[in-house]
This record gives sequence, C-alpha cells and structure tokens, in this order.
Amino acid sequence: MNMLFRVRRIGTTSIHNQVREHIVAAILGGSLLPEQKMPSTRELAISLRVSRNTIVQVYERLAADGYLSVRDRAGYFVNCEAKTGWVRPEKKGQQPPARQSVWTRKLKFHPSRQPYIRTPLNSHSYPYPFIYGQTDPSLFPISEWRECSRLALARSEVLEWTGDAIHQDDPTLIEQICSKLLPRRGIIATPDQVLITMGAQNALYLAATLLASSKTTVGIENPGYSDIRNAFIREEARILPIDVDAEGLVIDDRLRDCNLVYLTPSHQYPTNVTLPLHRREALLASAAEHDFLIIEDDYENETNFVTQPIPALKSLDEGNRVLYASSLSKSMFPGLRIGYMVGPADFVAEARALRRQMYRHPPANNQRTTSIFISLGYYDSHIRRLREALRERWGMMKEALAEFIPEASTAATAGGTSFWMQGPTSLDAQKLADAALARGVVIEPGKDLFYGSHEPSNFFRLGVSSIPTDRIRPGIEILGKTLRSI
Repeated sequence: MNMLFRVRRIGTTSIHNQVREHIVAAILGGSLLPEQKMPSTRELAISLRVSRNTIVQVYERLAADGYLSVRDRAGYFVNCEAKTGWVRPEKKGQQPPARQSVWTRKLKFHPSRQPYIRTPLNSHSYPYPFIYGQTDPSLFPISEWRECSRLALARSEVLEWTGDAIHQDDPTLIEQICSKLLPRRGIIATPDQVLITMGAQNALYLAATLLASSKTTVGIENPGYSDIRNAFIREEARILPIDVDAEGLVIDDRLRDCNLVYLTPSHQYPTNVTLPLHRREALLASAAEHDFLIIEDDYENETNFVTQPIPALKSLDEGNRVLYASSLSKSMFPGLRIGYMVGPADFVAEARALRRQMYRHPPANNQRTTSIFISLGYYDSHIRRLREALRERWGMMKEALAEFIPEASTAATAGGTSFWMQGPTSLDAQKLADAALARGVVIEPGKDLFYGSHEPSNFFRLGVSSIPTDRIRPGIEILGKTLRSI
C-alpha cells in the first residue's frame, strides 16, 4: 500500500482529500480487494509522511461512507459491499481499433470540420497569452464569490434550488437581471421576456435553431463570429456576408434580401469598432421596411474605456424586431456559463421549451450564487475594478503595438478586450502564430473569422484580458521580432 501513491505538498487539494481520493480509486479500480486489510493508521502515516490524525480521519470517514469496515481489535478492511451493484465487464478479445466508428459514418454533418478560432488548451501556461475571451484569475473577487456560494448553501436557499425546476429559471436571478443589468444598457424587460442560458453562445444557438432553415437568408458581419455562422449553416440557411468598416456593419441594399441579421454592435466581433447611433437607427428602419429580424449579441458591453457607452440596439427597438443576447461569462469568468436572452414573451416561451428538450435549465446552484453576487453589489464593484484594470492593459497594449509592430495596423476603437490586427498583405498569420508560440507568445490567426470567396490570411487578434500587465510590452516586443523574422 505504501507504494501506491504519494501526496503532493503543493496544489489546491488538501492532503486529507488526496489520501481519500487514492484509496477510493484503489478500491473501485480493484487494486484493493474486498476484505483486504488496510495498513494501520500509524503505518500508512509513516509511509506517506503525514500526520496520523489525518489518516485516522480519512479511515473513519471512509468507514462511514461504506468503503471500509471496522473490526474490533483487528483494524480496517475493504468493505465487500463497496462495489455492490457494479456489473463485471465481460472480457473480450483484442480487436484492432476501427478507423471510423459506425456512429461517425452515419453523421448527417461534422461540427468538428467547421472553421472556428482554435487556441492551445494550455494557453495560460505560456508566458505571453494574448488570447481572447479568457480571464486573469487575479482580477476576480474570489473571496466575495466564496461568500455568495456559502450563502447559497444555507438551508433555506438549498431547499429552493435543489429541486428540478424543469424549465423555469431562478426567479431571484431574473429579478436581478431585469432590475440591475438590463437597465444599464437602456433595456426595460419583464421576467417573462428573459431566458437564462448556458452563456450567450447557447442563446444564439437556440435562436438559430428556432429561426433558421434552408429558406432563410441570414446577414452576418464579415469578418464575424464563426460559431454563430456555423450554427446557421447547420440549419442550412443561406449566409450573406456583409462588410464591416470603421463604424461596424455597413447598412446598404444587401439587407433587403435578409430574413435575419446577426450583429455585435457594442464591440464588433472581432474588430471591436462600435456601431454609431445613426447606423443603429438606419438598421432598425431597414428592418421595419424590409421585414427582417435582428439578433443583437451584446457579448462585451462593460469594456468601453474611451467614450460614453451607446445604449443597446434593443433599447431603441420600437418595432419589437430585436432579440438581445448577453452573458455574465465574459465579465465574471468563462467557466460560469450563464448568459441570457431577452425578446418577446411568446418567442422566449418557445426558446424555453426548446431549452427544456436540450438540458431543462442551467445549474440552479450557479444561478442562485450569481443572483446573490449581484444583489449584494459585488458585481458592480467587480465591474468597476475590472474596467480600470482592462483600461490600463488596453492602453499599454496600444502603446506597445505602436512601438514594436508599427507595420501592422489596428482599427480605432472605444475599448474592448482585444486588438484586431492587419499585417502586411504578404503575412501568413498562421505561420506567425506557430513561430510566436515557439517563443511563448499565444496569438489567434483571424482567417477563420472571414466568410466567402476572399479569406485574407494577414489578420490576427491579440487579447488583453488574461495576460498580466507587466508582460504586455515584452510579449509584444517578442511578437514584433518574430513577425520580422518569418
């Protein structure tokens, strides 16, 4: 037993939990057999070089949970009923792995083959992670979130969120969204007009599933968000790419051919330019004249550092033609996966029914914790601190780009958490990304964000939200040298 595992003195998992985890794994995995005698608490403590009290507590808890049994004056033994209900797998002869399973051969489409931005899964382990959509954990108020998690686990709260809500959302979170989040974007909504989703991405997917078909023409920004484009393509919709200039989506005659228009007016994805008020009004007028609907993705509305924020497109919508989607995952942390959709009550009811078929509702404990976090004012305080930190990083990045990569241009923006870069026409951004990665710098090539016959390869994106401030200048300096060396 003393050779089965070692305990780590560093890390987030306590020694108590490490010992328990390894013993449970050994019992369930068959390394420790039923009725096998466990080492004495003193013996195991000496072997692992941990406190005997720790081993005593682990054994006692495992006995209480049915993994071990206690015999007077004999010690602890593996409980023979620890794996009751398990089915013994049948032994089968070795078969060569199939190149493609029968399931894959019967797929009606292959989502994995659709283009989208790819970044290394371990991007945070690199010294210069200029990646978009990720956060710096040091900016999040973890102690306040821990307090809200504790409050959500109070007995009175647990009784409310542990049941199956079927298709309902946490009413306290809906109330906080309607009273505190939407009004700051100029939007007034009633609870029946709001649906909680697994991030804004899920809200967009629900909308695409309900609204798009082979008879639908969808206008999208070009360059634009590849994941929503992929969702529309999955529904066999006709994609109509519409140019983006220094003011965002170009409002022209192409809109009259659309049944649906998707855009990101606050910070255009990925250029970060903001759609001005006159274009918003022109878009709404065109929607009324040509009878099309609009999906507004307000994915990054808290990061305007330069000018006063413009109200959401939804707030200007008098004809009820705008469906609004936003997320708390960007402003808090991506792993939260809480977003929301705002639209006409009858449409939201249909989206709610579709959501029920998919996963019923987002995790209720996360909803309640988030509701408490907002109600106690922690969200507003976090946003103020986050905006100041990102403002500093954004300004430093802007200066570093001008100094170290003057040959690449970027659009004038009012903030955001990334910079959209256009390199020389001869640049292959994928080659730049590969060469930069070898030097510890993570960037995102932008080719897959374009759609149509012309997909330029000289664009790339640099995020500022997840890289520490003191690494921005040296990282951009390395990137500039890499650009000139390839």
